[in-house]
Amino acid sequence: MKFRVLDLFCGAGGFSAGLELNAHFKTFVGVDFNKDALKTFSYNHPNAFAIFGDLTQKNIQNEVLNICRQNKINMIIGGPPCQGFSNKGKKLGLADERNFLFKEYLRFVKILKPEIFIIENVKNLLSCAQSYFLNEIIQCAKNLGYHLEFSILNAAEFGVPQNRQRAFLVGAKFKFNFDNLKEKKRVNVKDAISDLAFLNSGEGEDESVYIFAAQSAYQKAMRGKKLYNHKATNHSKIALDKLKMIPSQSGKEFLPKKLHGRQQFQTTWGRLIWEMPSPTIDTRFDTPSNGTNSHPELHRAITPREAARLQSFKDDFRFLGCKTQICRQIGNAVPPLLAKALADAIVEQIRVQQY
Repeated sequence: MKFRVLDLFCGAGGFSAGLELNAHFKTFVGVDFNKDALKTFSYNHPNAFAIFGDLTQKNIQNEVLNICRQNKINMIIGGPPCQGFSNKGKKLGLADERNFLFKEYLRFVKILKPEIFIIENVKNLLSCAQSYFLNEIIQCAKNLGYHLEFSILNAAEFGVPQNRQRAFLVGAKFKFNFDNLKEKKRVNVKDAISDLAFLNSGEGEDESVYIFAAQSAYQKAMRGKKLYNHKATNHSKIALDKLKMIPSQSGKEFLPKKLHGRQQFQTTWGRLIWEMPSPTIDTRFDTPSNGTNSHPELHRAITPREAARLQSFKDDFRFLGCKTQICRQIGNAVPPLLAKALADAIVEQIRVQQY
């Protein structure tokens, strides 16, 4: 079976990019309300329709539905905005209107009747508001005739050099089993970005060339013809002075108490550790005071390209927009190699069930 994909709340398109690493999947439509993210999606998916708009608006719904029908869409993916569920947010649950965008997603499932749909979100979706949102999705899927399975997956178990736990809900006309996902060899920070360690604070360009040779199989797999978005933040003198006090692969415990600032978390001002996967890449990885996102040795935060590597984006996947928007696109994305693991499992289970 060939899957023709509609990507709702598509962002930069990491979920789609990962699915398309399996030849049975092709993305035909992407929809988002963020113009810069949609530009990135369109640049990297030049043959897909990129639709800008609010999915709660009837005219946008009709436009998406018309294009989907013309292109015989039979799969829907997407991650409705998750700030209202996030452990880092206020976890407003039923009080946060953003949390109800999943109903717009399910409206498309009801009308288009795809063979399969996948919802991705922060793991708190499963327990938020006494599992109200999970139960609503389960009931809707059942009413529409879908088998629904859900699980929390850690990207690090599928070849992504990052500990990133996310909830996935798969509704399908066939029986999907998460146990059939095939785990991959774990990849650490050194395997992912050691070949990019040639920039200091403020250095780099939007488009550049490789200086060091690839130093791991992962780096060879990630490399493209050019290196995009490898541009380091121009840190203040105060930030640089702090980073210089922190030894390789260490953290704020080496800073005097008076320099800890208002950030109370122990993870702030932390350096990545070469021999471990990175912690979760969020939308502010360019700021040392935000968490453990400084380079293991160099005096700077990781660049967008290094963050993209830790998310398993290939180097020829280019992010467009200002730095803040690019960081948001990368931090919000589904790691492509995690999406590929799901794609591979879907194809294999269909194959087995046909025999």
